[in-house]
Amino acid sequence: MNRAGFLWARLLGDEAALMRLSDSPEALFAELEGRRVALVGNARSLAERAEGAEIDGAELVIRLNAAPLPSPVSHGTRTDWMAVSVPVEDGVIEERRPRRVLWMTPKRKRLPWRIARRPGFALAPAEWNARLAAELGARPTTGAMVIDLLARSGARGVRLHGFDFFASLSLSGGRTAKDVPHDFGAEKAWVERLAERDGRFVL
Repeated sequence: MNRAGFLWARLLGDEAALMRLSDSPEALFAELEGRRVALVGNARSLAERAEGAEIDGAELVIRLNAAPLPSPVSHGTRTDWMAVSVPVEDGVIEERRPRRVLWMTPKRKRLPWRIARRPGFALAPAEWNARLAAELGARPTTGAMVIDLLARSGARGVRLHGFDFFASLSLSGGRTAKDVPHDFGAEKAWVERLAERDGRFVL
């Protein structure tokens, strides 16, 4: 698909055409199979911790949206996947050097051609978001969508870093909980239930 075809498919909301730009969900699951994953959120509280070595020691490191890296001590340095719901600037992506960029939000009209045409690009199916939103009773965060993906994968273990469910706000912006369309209490309870029943997840 060329750029004109992409823009037309995006305008029409042609999900099938847009999915043809994407690596398949099966490809994502194959890459996750049997691996220890570090999922790095953007809570400000992570900057006060020394989890960088543990993050970089994982077999696959996933970061969210603009993936701020204030210090190698707290955040590590590796980025294997970037999972985004906003059109992150090319310069940030090039600095992080991910093998994959995943577009998680069902808001297809915000997806830039420059991201969709990258090698390793993957588009999260819209039905994943709809099912999770119904379960949470609110629009899921990018982090929740990635946790949902990991829960359905064959990953050997998943360690969450930088997830305090907006208690310390986000390193990637100055908004408060009332300024965003997410239910952080519901997400916290959902993740805690997941960790209780699935021993692969460590909070």
